[in-house]
Amino acid sequence: MKLTIARNVLLEVLQRVQNVVSTRSTLPVLSNVLISAEKTGVTMSTTDLEVSMQCKAEAAVEKTGTTTLPVRRLSGIVREMPESDISIEVGDENVAALECNSSYFKIIGISSEEFPSIPKPEGKRLFEIDQGAFREMLRKTSYSASADETRYVLNGVLLSFRAGKLTMVATDGRRLALVEHEVEFRKEAEVDAILPSKAVNELIHTLQDEGPLKIHVAENQIMFEFGDSVLCSKLIDGTYPNFRQVIPNQCEARIAIEREGMLNALKRVSLITTDKSNATKLVFAKNRLTITTTTPDVGEARETLPVKYAEKEIKVAFNPEFIMDALRNLSNDEIYFELTDEMSPGVVKCDIPFLYVLMPMRVGE
Repeated sequence: MKLTIARNVLLEVLQRVQNVVSTRSTLPVLSNVLISAEKTGVTMSTTDLEVSMQCKAEAAVEKTGTTTLPVRRLSGIVREMPESDISIEVGDENVAALECNSSYFKIIGISSEEFPSIPKPEGKRLFEIDQGAFREMLRKTSYSASADETRYVLNGVLLSFRAGKLTMVATDGRRLALVEHEVEFRKEAEVDAILPSKAVNELIHTLQDEGPLKIHVAENQIMFEFGDSVLCSKLIDGTYPNFRQVIPNQCEARIAIEREGMLNALKRVSLITTDKSNATKLVFAKNRLTITTTTPDVGEARETLPVKYAEKEIKVAFNPEFIMDALRNLSNDEIYFELTDEMSPGVVKCDIPFLYVLMPMRVGE
């Protein structure tokens, strides 16, 4: 194999594929990137057997072939090379010689025959959506996914393609984030798929602000095609819980609040919280919200904000980090808090198809 590729092109591709590689892999070849040189260019692939990433790039290929090289070491070398074309030549023993101006490196690789095959779903379900829109949906929900491995079915984001729209949901049992987007597809293509958090994070990292995204859903796998990249992931096996039953049907109070102001106030009062004591009390009175945190052996913090509200006083306590997660990932100037009482879930909404359900916390007076 012999090819020449621009240093900035090679570095960009390596940075896009290397995040998939696990740092705790038991198989040495899983720490490598599969490099496939064809007359039309070069394709680089990585996998951890659950998630795989492929990226194509332009290159002048003098001799076709395949090999695998340690991706993080290769990326580190390319990053330090001068801004010029890099020549890569690989012999029969999978030893790669890299040359760039006066720089020369020799890297020992592993045969491509040891690299796992990259799966290609053949499902008939195909959906198309804008990359930027899909990435924003992931950002608005993924922070609510559970990291508890004993609740494996919640360790990801639900993609529900039904009734002419994509409903995306994530929950850890204490809060739930939901966002919707209209998508055109056939009735027979309706499907629910649970996307693992690792694949979610890779998509957030690699999707662009705009451009078409094709989503292929098979029985236990999902594939995303965008630009010159393909990300393939296994789906989480299981049935997602009925999330709609935890969404309150009605509320006693609806309060309009300036998002940025509330976020900054919560940031300040949360400086007093600890891991063991993180409840923050919110008191909604006439046109005023008072946020209070009291932590034994630490101290107390209080913030007051103007709000649009004229009904009876309501007191409720939440984990401030949970509220801030939602506020950080929204861009609306104004959000709405919907509340019933101190024991019922609170709901955050805004002027887009989004809602965020929060379970309250018990605190003493």
